[in-house]
Amino acid sequence: MSRAKRHYLPGYVWHITHRCHKKEFLLKFHRDRKKWLYWLYQANQRFQISILNYIVTSNHIHLLVFCDGEENDIANAIHLASGRTAWEYNKRKKRRGSFWEDRYHATAVATDNHLIKCMVYIDMNMVRAGVVNHPRQWPYCGYQEISGNRQRYTIIDKERWVNFFGEDIRTFKDTYDIWIEEYLNSKNIQRESYWTESIAVGGEDFLEKIQGKLGEKAKGRKILKSKDKDSYELREEGSPYS
Repeated sequence: MSRAKRHYLPGYVWHITHRCHKKEFLLKFHRDRKKWLYWLYQANQRFQISILNYIVTSNHIHLLVFCDGEENDIANAIHLASGRTAWEYNKRKKRRGSFWEDRYHATAVATDNHLIKCMVYIDMNMVRAGVVNHPRQWPYCGYQEISGNRQRYTIIDKERWVNFFGEDIRTFKDTYDIWIEEYLNSKNIQRESYWTESIAVGGEDFLEKIQGKLGEKAKGRKILKSKDKDSYELREEGSPYS
């Protein structure tokens, strides 16, 4: 299996995926999911990142983050959240060995409808898994903040939404709920690999721009039409997340 890639360009939104070692359910306990969220909150205070959405499942995490600073800001944030969670789990369980796969995967996402689709895709993770019927029933995802159900220790940068979408927070919340309901009512609630196995997802012009900026790092990669009729993907080699 190919190692997950960590491409980075400043001023873009990145969809981060990081899974537990060998897909083990090391995040199945409430306390460990809460620990990851706690350390993500701490990372958000320390590093120059804007978190747009997230979810903690039983064996992996998703994080949607904007960064206009150094590459290490994202890497350091994930290192803090994931590293502390793993250390505390192994200490409590008297366990040795890796907690996470060695690298996380990063996919650039266009800041248009693709960004909302990615946010919905993240929040619907446990619905696709058949664990809950609606993201409001899963307390470890960004929907709790987007909907206003969580008021304290919030992580999501809602002001960034205003900058991206030109809507106030209340209007965006209403729009987002419509997208969630449309997804729930669709007949295509399944995993979409381009969100987790590509270098970038968006319109063709967006991908050409990403490909050009990455230069040698994107050499040999192809821009492909995705299953979503309005989307393209700059495909990664192999299948690092499937």
